[in-house]
This record gives sequence, structure tokens and C-alpha cells, in this order.
Amino acid sequence: MSKKQPAKAPTPTVEAPTAPPRRLTAAAALTALEGLALAGLGVYMLFVGIAGDPDSPQQAETGGITLLALAALPLIAARGLRLGRRWSRGPALITQLMALPVAWTLYTTGGAMIAAAVALAVAAVAVVALLVNPTATEALGIGEPPSS
Repeated sequence: MSKKQPAKAPTPTVEAPTAPPRRLTAAAALTALEGLALAGLGVYMLFVGIAGDPDSPQQAETGGITLLALAALPLIAARGLRLGRRWSRGPALITQLMALPVAWTLYTTGGAMIAAAVALAVAAVAVVALLVNPTATEALGIGEPPSS
């Protein structure tokens, strides 16, 4: 007697998720670093407004809350870039374009702020360059011809 083996169903091939390009990872890291710096400054301003002795506690608290809210944009954009989400490029670029006038203002203040201004400007220009790079745009699915 022969036993018939049931036919095996073909196993679906699952492609392993590919890692995002290094340029995209670097852009995400720099954008996240900017977001974390904003959040840290916001927490500091809130702390000074509540426990410290600022000239205007209300202004310090409002500024801290505003900085915490602004920190959400680059942090969310960085997460989207890291995951390769197409929508994340816009918020990341907007963050960098907002950072350039801030860097200029810090630079014109002078003193120790010049170092912070240079660091912020270099990071902003680097992220813009990384995000407009063809490797990054291709990884995000931007600029592909429509499929018919």
C-alpha cells in the first residue's frame, strides 16, 4: 500500500525589511538631536519658571511649554525618517529651515552663543543636504514615476 502525501502549499516569500540608507539614518539622528535639545531647553525653562527666580515666571513657563511643543515636530519627523516614511521629509525640512534664522540670531548675539549658532547651522545644512540627496529621496519613495 502506498500512502499519498498531501501536496504542500507553496510558502509565500516574505522579503526582509531593508535598512534605511545611512544618509537617511544620519538625517534622522541629527533631527532627533535637535528635537531633544529643544525639549531639554523647554524643561529647563519650565524648571526655572517654577522653582527659580526669573524676571518673569509666567514668560519662562510659557516659553518652556512652547519649546516642548516645538520639540515634538523634529522628534516625530526623526522617527518617521528612521522608519522610512515618505511624509516625514516635509516636517524635517521645515524644522531645518526654521533652525537657520535661529542660528543667525544666536550668531549675532555673540559671546558663547556663536558656538551654538555654528553647531545649529551646520546641523541644519547637513540635514537638508542629506534629505535632498537622491539616495534618501529614493528610499522615501519621493520622485518615483507613477505606476500605471
